[in-house]
Amino acid sequence: MSRIAIPAREDAPATSQSLFDAVEKQLGVVPNLFRLVGLSPAALEGYIGLNGALGRTLDAKTRERISLAVAQANGCDYCLSAHTYLGLNLAKIDDTEIALNRNGHSGDAKADAALVFARKVLDTRGRVSDADLAAVRLAGFSDAQVIEIVVSVALNVLTNYVNNVAETDIDFPVVRAAQAA
Repeated sequence: MSRIAIPAREDAPATSQSLFDAVEKQLGVVPNLFRLVGLSPAALEGYIGLNGALGRTLDAKTRERISLAVAQANGCDYCLSAHTYLGLNLAKIDDTEIALNRNGHSGDAKADAALVFARKVLDTRGRVSDADLAAVRLAGFSDAQVIEIVVSVALNVLTNYVNNVAETDIDFPVVRAAQAA
């Protein structure tokens, strides 16, 4: 049971309702994470805004791969479950690739460079080396895309921390970080 009560949609703050409409239109449901963050309409607006902006720049596979790598590293079962489901069903990433992504790698060379860099950002708290930055650039990522990878890592850390603090009830097929990827 979640340590912070997740309100039913109709019990969430009125200012969160229109944001929930947008989430439901995109996903078909309003997952527990959104209803939890919706306790603070300001936090929900910020999360949805940044997530939507990144959705216009980084492709779905890259975003899901980063989400999987960060969730695994942070031990966030909610996010790992959600992004495994989204990776399989929306981004069309196969099981083998998801296992690699959870470990910060990919079978695709360019995606692997993005994930290795994303994990370096996470593990070093942004204090990557010149060689780390050169490697992601060499793989074909522009400086704008490097920034987007960093922001994607940070956005996932945000949701991982919210879910780890709340121990959010998982409303996706359950995947545990403790299970071998």
